[in-house]
Amino acid sequence: MPEHETAGQHGSPAREVGDFLRRRREQIAQRWADTPLFRTVFTVSRDEAVEAGKAVVESLAAVAAAGRVEDAEADGFTVVREQLTRTAAARSRAGAGSAQVSNEVDALRPPVVDLLVAELSQASAEHVRECATAVTVLMGTLRLVVMESALNEGRALIDRQRMELLETATPVIKLWDGIVAVPLIGTLDSARSQVVMETLLESVVDQHARFAILDITGVQTVDSLVAQHLMKTVAAARLMGAECIVSGIRPAIAQTIVHLGLDLGTVLTRASLADALAYALDQQGSGIVNAAPLGAVTR
Repeated sequence: MPEHETAGQHGSPAREVGDFLRRRREQIAQRWADTPLFRTVFTVSRDEAVEAGKAVVESLAAVAAAGRVEDAEADGFTVVREQLTRTAAARSRAGAGSAQVSNEVDALRPPVVDLLVAELSQASAEHVRECATAVTVLMGTLRLVVMESALNEGRALIDRQRMELLETATPVIKLWDGIVAVPLIGTLDSARSQVVMETLLESVVDQHARFAILDITGVQTVDSLVAQHLMKTVAAARLMGAECIVSGIRPAIAQTIVHLGLDLGTVLTRASLADALAYALDQQGSGIVNAAPLGAVTR
């Protein structure tokens, strides 16, 4: 009895496809190793590409054997997510767009279909069509899984880069022994305000600071949530043993705070960063003497 007829006795076309994938795992992996998705990632060793392909084929066989070719949440797709998502991510880092990666994943389907049709050469046209359809659906689900995972990975990367940019855009500067400052420029939102609080408190601890200056001269607008975050930052700094000074409040921001009915009576404020620094130095007993103008006689 031909091999495909024996496999067909197992039941549905999906399960027969699962048996086929296990039998032809080596041949499929060998063909996949020459496709753009694998060839452009595993450039050093073709054997490594073949082994990666085998792992994916084995996972697809498990999905098909379970009759879940349309279910992107099938357990068998776990290895696929781990393997092909890393591969797709590598292609994305190399400059390949999502459409190109999607097409490269879809290019894995023809080698499988060709091997299946060749194996079922003695079967009825209806049976071949059913099995080919099962393979097509399975590979379509595979592409969906890979693209979803790649998009999730892309969003996670964007989130990480966003946080890194926020931290870079929120430097803490040591102005004097025991005095640190955060000059804020641009838009303040809740996320950035949280980063400001965390970085400032860490610097207070690291620098053993007695005074922390929040300079918002470069901030155009402040809403109620941001104002509350600033007040919480001031309170947190006090708990850490540092006095927090807010400097550079613009007239428009001052009016907004008044209109919002926010009470900043407990917050120490100064008109400018220089004023805040002068106050902090004076409180530490460090006097500031203005240099005499050029040509003036010192008495």
